[in-house]
Amino acid sequence: MENKIVNVAIQVLPMSDKYEMYDMVDEAIALIQNSGLKYRITPFETVVEGEYTEVMNLVQRVQAACYASGAEKLLCNLKIQSHSTNDVQIEDKVGKYE
Repeated sequence: MENKIVNVAIQVLPMSDKYEMYDMVDEAIALIQNSGLKYRITPFETVVEGEYTEVMNLVQRVQAACYASGAEKLLCNLKIQSHSTNDVQIEDKVGKYE
């Protein structure tokens, strides 16, 4: 599975008494945008496409970015779609709607 392309929906919910949640989420999204991986931003989560280990590494960095931008606590929800023999691509699910 490590070499297969997967889709991971990442939703971060950083919490802080001092900083605005959306400012911290913006930092996470900027990191995703600069990751070199394919992604789609939606109102509730960002879907990232890449090799499993690459995406999981990105998830760790996204959490670290939230803490670095002021989060005191963080909820990180993930949805992972993988396939036993094929790659999973964003376009396969939503391409017909674009």
